[in-house]
Amino acid sequence: MKVFSVITAVALLAAAPAVAQTSLSVATGGTGGVYYPMGGGLAEVINGKVEGYSATAEVTGASVENMGLVATGDADLAIGLADTVYQAQTGTGRFEGQQLDMIRGIASMYANMIQIVALADSGITSLEDIKGKRVSIGAPGSGTEVNTAQVLEAAGITYDDIEEQRLNFNETADALANGDIDVGFWSVGAPTSSILNLATTNQITVLQLTDEQIAAAQEIQPLFASTTLSAGIYEGVDDVNVLGVPNVLVASSEMSDDLAYTITKAMFENIADLQAVHPAANQTTVEFTLSATPIPLHPGAIRYYEEAGAEIPDRLRP
Repeated sequence: MKVFSVITAVALLAAAPAVAQTSLSVATGGTGGVYYPMGGGLAEVINGKVEGYSATAEVTGASVENMGLVATGDADLAIGLADTVYQAQTGTGRFEGQQLDMIRGIASMYANMIQIVALADSGITSLEDIKGKRVSIGAPGSGTEVNTAQVLEAAGITYDDIEEQRLNFNETADALANGDIDVGFWSVGAPTSSILNLATTNQITVLQLTDEQIAAAQEIQPLFASTTLSAGIYEGVDDVNVLGVPNVLVASSEMSDDLAYTITKAMFENIADLQAVHPAANQTTVEFTLSATPIPLHPGAIRYYEEAGAEIPDRLRP
């Protein structure tokens, strides 16, 4: 009788359904950029450290599309360029007339660098040289497309001056390698796999912006910062002055405070896991978040930062 009871109990346990988990979607970008591996790393942290939840990193058109996905509830978390995030939350720029005021910050993860790439033998050595050339301005709905427009406007260059193509990062690298375009814009963390791969098979140049071009771009977009793409990040490329812009992890204000708190806590307490995925996560700190985030933080994230001893600026409170 005891044997039967034990067997029956084991059978019942085996037949019992697994504890249900709530699925979360993390909107990232194309596979050739940094959003996708960073989002994948975050999803793995959630899968392993946030009880009752599973997460999946989704390939998207990046920043602009991602804000819409969060607003409609089709993504629970998303990464976006700070300028795009700000425009979405305030209803300005690309989001004029469609304010997504439910967007809330979770953390600022790292800074993008606007990298303007040509082949070394193209004869293109400055931003002025791209006039009349075939130029990839970024995928439709991406932060790269937004940043490209800002950089060109600051330099007095319009789409009438170039043959623009809207390609994602991998497509841009392939088109450069194949001679189908002359110049490509990337707004992405460095190094990024698509440029790394291009540089292993082709000699490339990254166009350096002048101090005047950087200052003009900052007048159009105050979130731009002057930064340096260090020598050796890409094979054969020396130090280059470029523009940088932070990337922000966002959620909807409708996400529960407890969940936002738990995700923020899990991310920072397991930041080494993200750093192992991509070195850009070395910039993911509480200090960077409080200095670089352009929109109000989610109350759940604020709870974690206050527990960590941070003083929250008034501008970051909803």
